[in-house]
Amino acid sequence: MRFPALAVFVLALAAVAAAQSTTPWDYEGKRGSLNWGKLDPAYRACSKGHEQSPIDIRGARLNKALQPIEFHYIAGPVTLENNGHTIVVHVDHGSYIVAGGVRYELVEFDFHHPSEETVKGKLSDMDVQLLHKSADGRLAVLAVRLLEDPGSPNATLAALWPHLPKTAGTTEKVADMISPGGLLPAGRSYWTYMGSLTTPPCIEGVRWFVFEQELSLSRDQLRAFAAIFKVNTRPLQDPHGRRIEANE
Repeated sequence: MRFPALAVFVLALAAVAAAQSTTPWDYEGKRGSLNWGKLDPAYRACSKGHEQSPIDIRGARLNKALQPIEFHYIAGPVTLENNGHTIVVHVDHGSYIVAGGVRYELVEFDFHHPSEETVKGKLSDMDVQLLHKSADGRLAVLAVRLLEDPGSPNATLAALWPHLPKTAGTTEKVADMISPGGLLPAGRSYWTYMGSLTTPPCIEGVRWFVFEQELSLSRDQLRAFAAIFKVNTRPLQDPHGRRIEANE
């Protein structure tokens, strides 16, 4: 039985939402990342998993068989949510990528300060992670690292940042046409590996794509986010010998 595209997208949203437990957690303190696995049996993978994210990107092997990611992003209104851990940007149905022959629908994207992934041990000032889900339930995350450049504000962030909800549990709609493509670097070379979600329940089996090229954001844009979330980054996880590949 085949589902219409909209029905598949709704099911994908429901599955992602169902993966989030109601057990409270934080980045620091007694409910911090070092204790996630003890807070709820559903969070067991956070401490016992062997494909956890984020990791340090180093020693990547070139795989010429890896194809460029196809982007089919469309502009539309979005809703920003402060979920107490980050700003999540919920998008309308219609944007998707094709990676490794698999179509993944864009579900949402969020931000971390500083970046979660590192490259040869180096953090960037922020990152944006775009979460995608395929029709058969596979997850893919695209990570773009952001570096502060005082004179180079990011145009997409400039459209979003005036609407940042500052209180946990609040949302704000943005009627302007926002394209997720504005958060992608011009160069589309990437590193890829198998990992997990970086928040509880730390689901594994997630295909990660980390872009090699960074984007810039202004000092004011960085400070505006940091004023809400001083640190919302999970520490690096043991790679357990995982293979990291580069497409070029």
